[in-house]
Amino acid sequence: MKSIVLSSVVTALLVFSGCSSKEPAVDSKAQQAPVEEVKTVDTETVSTENSMVDSNTGNSASMTMSEIESKLPTVYFAFDKYDITSEMQAKIDAAAELGKSDEAKSLNVKLEGNCDEWGSDEYNFALGLKRAEAVKKALVADGIDASRISMVSYGESNPVCTEHTRECWAKNRRVDFKILP
Repeated sequence: MKSIVLSSVVTALLVFSGCSSKEPAVDSKAQQAPVEEVKTVDTETVSTENSMVDSNTGNSASMTMSEIESKLPTVYFAFDKYDITSEMQAKIDAAAELGKSDEAKSLNVKLEGNCDEWGSDEYNFALGLKRAEAVKKALVADGIDASRISMVSYGESNPVCTEHTRECWAKNRRVDFKILP
């Protein structure tokens, strides 16, 4: 008895909620509304936040955040490792020197740990964080204030290469630098 009542209710709901064959009503007034012309306003942009004046020549030499970020290296790691090689240490040392420059002293950096597709999601997130932590320790050892550095792990979710080759996987085992204001 319950099954008959239940099937009757389901059938009735399907019949009453069936697709409508009516076309949606379109408001004709909305289509004919006049379009107002957008007026342009002359503006002047002044940027003093990321520029510095060279005291020797008096010329203004500015370095934007994106220019600073483009000079920062990508640190690569071996498979299943978070140890920094001597070649990568040299890149980190150069990044620390740039971080101590007048243009970048007021900026913060985010270290983004990444992995290849091997391993579980949990393992790769942990490994990405260990890689970012290793780079952070190297930067702090080079004189960068730890409060200027934040870290995030993307695990395997942020690949720069998606081919299934050893060379491609090697490109994904990295820490990227991102500049924050």
